[in-house]
Amino acid sequence: MPTRQILMADKFQESYLGKLKELGHEITLNPDLKADDLPKAIVGYEVIIVRSTKITAETIDASDNLSLIIRAGAGVNTIDVDAAAKKGIFVCNTPGKNSIAVAELAFGLMLSIDRKIPDCVIELRNSQWNKKKYSKADGILGKTVGIIGLGDIGQAFAARAHAFGMKILAYDPIAQKNMPPKVAAMVEDRIVTFCTDAADLVKEADVITVHVPSNAHTKGMINKELLKNIKENAILINTSRGNIVNDEALLEAIKEKNIRLGLDVYNDECATATGSFETELSKSPNVYGTHHIGASTEQAQNAIAAEVVEILDKFEQGIILHPVDIEMEPKTKFTLIVRIFDRVGVIASICLLLKESGVNIQQMEGRVFAGENAQQIILHLSKCIDKGTIDKLAKLENVIQVSVKGCSV
Repeated sequence: MPTRQILMADKFQESYLGKLKELGHEITLNPDLKADDLPKAIVGYEVIIVRSTKITAETIDASDNLSLIIRAGAGVNTIDVDAAAKKGIFVCNTPGKNSIAVAELAFGLMLSIDRKIPDCVIELRNSQWNKKKYSKADGILGKTVGIIGLGDIGQAFAARAHAFGMKILAYDPIAQKNMPPKVAAMVEDRIVTFCTDAADLVKEADVITVHVPSNAHTKGMINKELLKNIKENAILINTSRGNIVNDEALLEAIKEKNIRLGLDVYNDECATATGSFETELSKSPNVYGTHHIGASTEQAQNAIAAEVVEILDKFEQGIILHPVDIEMEPKTKFTLIVRIFDRVGVIASICLLLKESGVNIQQMEGRVFAGENAQQIILHLSKCIDKGTIDKLAKLENVIQVSVKGCSV
């Protein structure tokens, strides 16, 4: 296995750092690097691993040997994925590895709001006893929780809500259409009911928890228009990303409907691990906030670190795990399928003929038959090939059969 020069621009679990070194990689651990430092620091490195440190287009442009960016976490909104794709650099993440941790925090925020646990602690530490005040709580048994985003985290939250006797609504058009196995089971067992519109969910839910990625479709989705449907005194939890919500809309809903918020993420968060942070939301008595710590459990960090090691191990074998910047489905309808005997130079001869015809191969995949004597290669082409080229391909030595899809020849 070749030695990779790897830059760790964030903290990493010590035991798994050792595993990477055991694989023969040379590791530079520099968790104090900031986004502005990376353009100079990245030179010479083949792999960079980050948690929250931003990787900008400037850093990617400055790289001279970079082939892989690993986000030790699920979201990749801190990485300029488009810039990486343009330069042919893989961007991979570790989806699902922190799901339980985030779901646990979201659930903890909900319970804390209902029972006013942080306020109880503060007054007790200040030598105040007020059982009368804090004996008032609704409880969550039988309440309706609306989950916006039924991915791994949303599913984990749903399982916990079901165990606590809550009625569960969900809004997630993609999950509703594709129906992953766990979601299908929840629907079949009548644990989860889908809403076709987010507004319908908000109207019915006593508690709303948001678990969606940050992208063009979700940015600002919790806005004034949606929140006009929210119930009086409802609880809203956001442990996904700060830009999912509109702060002014939340403040207005607090004022008009006395909604209560559990927030782990914010707009304009601190760029550093420690510092001063003050917003109108963070100071509101209706807001219980944590410090973007949703994934910060030892269990989650160990699972993420183990997946990073696995990504690197597979990368050495030419297998890309969890890529976010490659086309998973062919973008062309022209497909050439060739069965060949597995001999030296056959594929090269096929590629040469396609080159002479002015046809570019956009994607390629291969399947080797048992015994490793024959294989099938599937080539997704930039344009249709003519009959003459097909005939030439069929006559090549060690070609068994040629077929074309999407072409009228």
